[in-house]
Amino acid sequence: MSQSIVVSATHLQTLDLAVAHTVLSQVDWHQTDLKLRFEIDYPRDANDPRELSEVPEVRLWFLRLDSHYPWLPLFLEVESGDLGRYAAMLVPHQFSPLDGIRYNPEALEIFVMGKVFTIAQWLKDKQIDGIEKLKLMVRTLGYELDNSLFELLS
Repeated sequence: MSQSIVVSATHLQTLDLAVAHTVLSQVDWHQTDLKLRFEIDYPRDANDPRELSEVPEVRLWFLRLDSHYPWLPLFLEVESGDLGRYAAMLVPHQFSPLDGIRYNPEALEIFVMGKVFTIAQWLKDKQIDGIEKLKLMVRTLGYELDNSLFELLS
């Protein structure tokens, strides 16, 4: 099941998370096929070369969202690139027209490990069987972690 969170320029400029709260309050986190995505409506000048993750208002909104829902990346669509774009909102990176997003390696490692610890605990607290999904999230971001780490956390 796929759900979209539609974020307008007004939400971004006022750091208003109401649209996310509304969608996320109605989600059954135990659904194994749950996939979330963001539709960001932020008008930019046609000559503006920046990616959305390079726009301060957009990044700040996502930083605030992440502080409220630190486990959210687990449910983002991987195939559409939503997980990668979400990470780009929070992790220093450079954008290359040829290579796409190139994250700062150390910052990405800290981000991934922080998410592993946070999400594993959230899954445990909510009694949700999601460790395999967490492993997929980690692999999608370019990391392969030993299963013993996940066993240690459960």
